[in-house]
Amino acid sequence: MSAYRIVQDFDKCIGCRACEVHCIINKNLSSGIKICEILPSDIKLSENKVFQKFVFVPCFHCGRPLCVEACPTGAMQKRKKDGIVFVDKSLCIGCKNCIEACPWGIPQYNPEDGTVIKCDLCMDRLDQGLMPACVTKCTTHALKLLSVNELSRLKKKELLK
Repeated sequence: MSAYRIVQDFDKCIGCRACEVHCIINKNLSSGIKICEILPSDIKLSENKVFQKFVFVPCFHCGRPLCVEACPTGAMQKRKKDGIVFVDKSLCIGCKNCIEACPWGIPQYNPEDGTVIKCDLCMDRLDQGLMPACVTKCTTHALKLLSVNELSRLKKKELLK
């Protein structure tokens, strides 16, 4: 499991997709490739008002990532220091085994360079003390990057309420 989680405040998210756009810009991706996504959830009725919630879906950086196990070249890796799952582009042959292995379809094939790309929590930015692009550019501040320890403390607080 990664030492980090991106958490979403569902009440703040308006589905503007700024997170997707800034991820694409940060990773210099061509249009059509999304390594995180905002998905609409059920429409809710509240006091005669109709509204829709949105769900942010990044990579979950699994404890035992199937994408890493499926990669024949070792291009899909899990960083030891913090559990971030990432692609070493120099080793990727574009076989797409990782795409098929991921139950959430997070890794994406990039036809421009024939390799796979996926959310790596903007580990280059994290290593510089910055937040991932999706978190930084979220218009309504609905996304936060928390350490697993912070998340655990928050959950305990919620249970004690």
